[in-house]
Amino acid sequence: MSFVTRKRSGFGYFFYGLELALTPGIRPFVLLPLLTNIILVGGALFYLFSNLDIWINQLMGQLPAFLSWLSYILWPLLVLTILATFSYFFSTLANFIAAPFNGLLAEKVEEHLTKQKVSDDGALAVVKDIPRVLGREWRKLVYVLPKAIGLFLLLLIPGLGQTVGPVLWFAFTAWMLAIQYCDYPFDNHKVSFNDMRYSLKQKQGKAYGFGALVSFFTTIPILNLIVMPVAVCGATAMWVNEFKK
Repeated sequence: MSFVTRKRSGFGYFFYGLELALTPGIRPFVLLPLLTNIILVGGALFYLFSNLDIWINQLMGQLPAFLSWLSYILWPLLVLTILATFSYFFSTLANFIAAPFNGLLAEKVEEHLTKQKVSDDGALAVVKDIPRVLGREWRKLVYVLPKAIGLFLLLLIPGLGQTVGPVLWFAFTAWMLAIQYCDYPFDNHKVSFNDMRYSLKQKQGKAYGFGALVSFFTTIPILNLIVMPVAVCGATAMWVNEFKK
């Protein structure tokens, strides 16, 4: 059975993205998104681990005395939440900067899978399209930012923030990362942002599964440096199989 007719889980599309990223014809288009991610996310994580203990102790200090027994449970949850928050923020920044390269990578992956040209535009047309691509990234940011701020404020509420906040943040991050990476192949076909979100909602299980795995690997040092191109490749495979028709 050819890949383009085979269905996968959200997890499966992420791991297939890794296989695609290592494909000889795709590797050259992986390089620029990879370098962008290494520079931004790598620098951010160095700063994060230099301050993580201080931030955790400050948050744990906000717990009411009667909830102090939860500290052993909440400490790892808070560590994961801070890692996910920091990684998500700088991954979003890296995606904004690397958006034209990610769009080109998605195009080449789709052509590899379908054996059909996505666009006949030349290099000059691609350059002219950069403002529109960056505008699309801004649209995603406008969609995400109010929700992210609301969840961040929730994390600051003593007791409630440290218990409910990490769970909500992980679910939010999974959905946002699914939107972030699936948008590249959708945008290559000029599908509107709202239509793209509606399509993902029709297959939320796969979208959340894919986004959750991206979120998980984004929090793991070293591995998170290669997540961006892998996620673009996996999301493009999902587009080809689940949404293109």
